[in-house]
Amino acid sequence: MSEWRKKIRIGVIGASRPDDRAILMAFRVGQAIGEAGAILVCGGLGGVMEAAASGAKKAGGLTIGLLPGTSPGEANASIDLPIVTSLGYGRNSLVALNSDVLIAVAGEYGTLSEIAYGHIYGKKVIGLDTWDIKGVIKAKTPEEAVQMALNECV
Repeated sequence: MSEWRKKIRIGVIGASRPDDRAILMAFRVGQAIGEAGAILVCGGLGGVMEAAASGAKKAGGLTIGLLPGTSPGEANASIDLPIVTSLGYGRNSLVALNSDVLIAVAGEYGTLSEIAYGHIYGKKVIGLDTWDIKGVIKAKTPEEAVQMALNECV
């Protein structure tokens, strides 16, 4: 069995046009995921997705981007495995489905849809400055969010 098949897959969801605080939090989330040896799953584009993937890559992690379009070239530079879906926002369902646990950083309605899909698929959702709704477990720091995610998967 491949070494990567045994790894925890942590989905990072969030704002596509985040403020500087959310970018820093997402980078730190990604870095902690990479340091933990987990796989980062995201939507593969910019904003929180790009910041988290960049942090994971800096820490030597593997990144997967489930893209909304038809071209692998749409992926940000920190995505190792770009997967095209041609589903637009429908790919949010695949991000949730292909993650063992989700961490939401900031975000708007696209993030809300990923949170909803996470709950539909029975995944835990941890939040950093995101939607304050039932079922989102609040974390105080990026590192705490990743530790909580890892603990959910053990």
